[in-house]
Amino acid sequence: MNIEAVRAFVAAAEEGQFQLAADRLDVSQQAVSKRIAGLEAELGTVLFRRTPSGAALTQDGRTFLPHAGAILAAVNKALASVQPGTRPLRVDVLERGTGAVDLLRDFCQDNPTVAVEMVIGGGAASTFRSLLAGEIDAGYAYLRDVPNELDPALARTYAFLEPAHVIVSVRHPLARSREVRASELARYRAWVPGIVAGSEWETYFQDFAEAFGLDIDPTGYAVGSESVFDAIARSRSLVTLVGERNRVGWPGGLGLARLPVVDPVPVYPWSLVWRADTVHAGAKRLVSHVKQTYEPPSGGTAVWLPRQARDDLQLFRTAAGSGPLARRDRGGAVMMGAVVGARTGITKEAAAWTLP
Repeated sequence: MNIEAVRAFVAAAEEGQFQLAADRLDVSQQAVSKRIAGLEAELGTVLFRRTPSGAALTQDGRTFLPHAGAILAAVNKALASVQPGTRPLRVDVLERGTGAVDLLRDFCQDNPTVAVEMVIGGGAASTFRSLLAGEIDAGYAYLRDVPNELDPALARTYAFLEPAHVIVSVRHPLARSREVRASELARYRAWVPGIVAGSEWETYFQDFAEAFGLDIDPTGYAVGSESVFDAIARSRSLVTLVGERNRVGWPGGLGLARLPVVDPVPVYPWSLVWRADTVHAGAKRLVSHVKQTYEPPSGGTAVWLPRQARDDLQLFRTAAGSGPLARRDRGGAVMMGAVVGARTGITKEAAAWTLP
């Protein structure tokens, strides 16, 4: 059905004259007459009868009018649903339970008037494709190679450097401490099922394993986090890794402990990515929120980053005017701007950066 013909019919019914309907629609009277004639032919009935003062609805016309109004209302609603500024802000958070979900939750709490639609994506490459296709407005991701993987039409900023935590059984030797040194993890097998081949988080865990000599097992699968926690609870040697802002929970009697990793603190570098030409008001507010809330590592805190992110983050900080000069510290590690780069190969001692 021709929507413009339906629009002409409703305008003529409400105005009572074809000429007034034409003025309202900013078209000629001939165009209105032609559209209504086409609609009548499609419906197989007469909708108007001519009167000295203009046009009056027939019985069929009166019957059709409320349905025609509903058609136009549905069309207007459909159009509004995809118009920037009127539809919800669509944000890719990778998957439920990640730190990105918690970051988006913070934005929603600070901006309660912004309607937000959370999208479950498939990683950075999927986020980029969805942004360029106009399917989403922004997305959280770890960018491994900014110069080569980020399209010129896209913009990004660092959102959060998420510290790593380990989850162990309360019977595990590490559970006796309040925190775990990164080098201590090399003694135990870490089970992290769900690492997708070729994904950015696979790269992250590969670099993590090489930097500290870890045994990270990505094999097998878990039907929800419960199966992972059940396996961890039964073991005195198995560990699993999660982000600081991963909201995971387990029954109180399961017997698990969650501990931060320190010296250095391994961090997952979340970035926010969006279309550089975005006109969505919600997207602009999200970008502003992320830039205002992002915090680089505090002075004196040694942190570890995967090698792909190390130099990029230092350039990012330097461009922002916040990168201090580099210096050397323990074991020949390069100390620079509270950001850490790892040595290549398998080693139990990682290079760390820290603020002077």
